[in-house]
Amino acid sequence: MAHIIQRGRGKWMVRVFLGRDGSGKPQFHNRTITGTKKDAQAWANDRERERDLLGGGAVRALELTVGGLLDDLVADYRINNKSFRWCELVVKMHLRPFFGSMPASRVGTDDIRAYVDSRRGKVLNGTINRELSLLRRAFNLAVKADPPKVTRTPRIPKLAENNVRQGFFEAAEYRALMAHLPESLRPVLAFGYLTGCRKGEILTLRWEQVDLLEGIVRLNAGETKNNESRIIPLTPDLLAMLKMERVRSQAEYPGSPWVFTHDGGQPWRTFKTSWAAACQAAGLWDAAKQKPTRLFHDLRRSGVRNLVRAGVPEGVAQRISGHKTRAVFERYNVVSETDLKDAARRLQDYLTVKTIKDQQHAENCGSHTLVTQ
Repeated sequence: MAHIIQRGRGKWMVRVFLGRDGSGKPQFHNRTITGTKKDAQAWANDRERERDLLGGGAVRALELTVGGLLDDLVADYRINNKSFRWCELVVKMHLRPFFGSMPASRVGTDDIRAYVDSRRGKVLNGTINRELSLLRRAFNLAVKADPPKVTRTPRIPKLAENNVRQGFFEAAEYRALMAHLPESLRPVLAFGYLTGCRKGEILTLRWEQVDLLEGIVRLNAGETKNNESRIIPLTPDLLAMLKMERVRSQAEYPGSPWVFTHDGGQPWRTFKTSWAAACQAAGLWDAAKQKPTRLFHDLRRSGVRNLVRAGVPEGVAQRISGHKTRAVFERYNVVSETDLKDAARRLQDYLTVKTIKDQQHAENCGSHTLVTQ
């Protein structure tokens, strides 16, 4: 039975017995609740249900910190071949310094809000959402553990994102960047532009996934962001480029399983410096901000647009690009200024043809009237 003691007007000290530690010392979960006594009793009831669910692990759960959950998160990313380097960096730089020492069972809305406040003004809302998604994933893994390490995932609301990027490459920009990139990176650029694949999917591509006879690439479940397998058809130009890469790979790095390599057959991890230099040389550069005006991810948007503009049914294009929801696919199917001008040109052509036909019809009707008279 929980102990509930009034500590002032609208404040209640709640103490819930969890069990005994290894030395036999009783352990309690204490919390000051603001509100009515009914609110305090409801909180106590929730903690008692969690205690009963965890059984003998209730005391351990009280001692478990968020840092332990984050360790499990990074391990899960590494085991499942996900982008664990990004996860590891976010955990190390942001999540662990703020949440690491907090008892996992006590993280609540106020803690989440405090983290958001600490990050706002430094990064965009989208970045904060990605960071909090990792925290949510850490708690979900702990809840699903056997036995459970915690009994609940705290509510972690998403911030509104008004910074959705809509950049893409026009054909001339793609060609200009291709001309200035190092030769070993040009196939990476081409693959991104012509398939719309994600950067991580491209850089980790292995030769065993490439069928040069059929002209396709197979991405297996577990190798994609949404864990669904995909088949990527290759254009003749891209197929020819990959065949050349295969010949080069077998000659220079016969033991390397990676499709896109450098530095003795190692897969690319990052190429920010080369990308920035090529963008600056190609005129894709913001002088005021001193950074490129195009991101690698803009190739993905471009790939989706190109598929749709080429007349590929949108359902097929969505399967190729790997977008799980229609809403996200539509966000990538960006309408450019060129598209709008093309729409105006098509309208003008239609009206011109219609005017000519109307005039011809009127002339024919006039000639018919004269003949009958």
